[in-house]
Amino acid sequence: MSVRSACPALDDRIARLRRIAHADDRLEGVLLYGSWTLGEADTHSDIEAYLYVHDDRLPEFDGPAFLGQLSPLKLAYTNMYGILAVVFDDLMRGEFHLTAAGAGIEEVPTWRGMVHLPRPEDAVLLDRTGRLTRAARQLAEFRPPEPAVTAQQLTDESANWTLMLAHVLARGEIARAHALLHTAVAPQQLQLCRLLRGRTAHWLTPSRALEQDLPAADRDRYTATTSAAREAEVRRAARESWRWSRELAAEAADRWAVRLPYGLHDEISGLLDGPCRSRRPAPKLTVHAEVGGRTEVDGPS
Repeated sequence: MSVRSACPALDDRIARLRRIAHADDRLEGVLLYGSWTLGEADTHSDIEAYLYVHDDRLPEFDGPAFLGQLSPLKLAYTNMYGILAVVFDDLMRGEFHLTAAGAGIEEVPTWRGMVHLPRPEDAVLLDRTGRLTRAARQLAEFRPPEPAVTAQQLTDESANWTLMLAHVLARGEIARAHALLHTAVAPQQLQLCRLLRGRTAHWLTPSRALEQDLPAADRDRYTATTSAAREAEVRRAARESWRWSRELAAEAADRWAVRLPYGLHDEISGLLDGPCRSRRPAPKLTVHAEVGGRTEVDGPS
């Protein structure tokens, strides 16, 4: 294998995967994806691949047994996305899609705009028919997302998820709000920021290489939207997040004529600023007799 990365252990494992795949007649093809195919692999990278099994052999194909030939496995299970996830004895992770070759290889060209294989011949470790190489070559050209349509989608997503965040905060579910802020709102926000800055190479994982990809000003704005799962911090981070989202949305509207529901945006701001407190009448405080030199007051805890 001529391609070498910054992780010799990963290079060696990929070379071994090529050898054992060629020796297994149940496989029609093997296609790598992820950091190694982009030239970004390092000592912390994992190995990710599609194993295209002949359709009639898929029921008998034992994925963990096959992958155990690469290196002993500490863990092997099917994850929440239906992918075979493994941990090798050196703690390298792996994700392997066990896929019927017929429809699976035909699907590869539909990944354009999501998956980029700048060196398709290197990404294809096995191809018994030529179908997989032809399909992978269609991913050689990097295709960024279409700006106007994508920006519209992301600004709408941002408003919808932030409204949910505001309602969850108003209910007092701080842990859930914290999770929403960082797992639902932030990815949409970072994708819109990447779209505006023309830095869409890490589109599917927009936080990846953020420190190298985005300007310092954007990194600082993102940092301001993060918090510990404490109420005051989550509320502050949510307000900062929505302010940044609105600024990014306004920039997208100026550039690509994105339609923005300004009235809804104002209402979301109002919710995050605490309208629930302003709509409710102030609680009545009952003053009791002084006890032990202090005045006791009943009120909300």
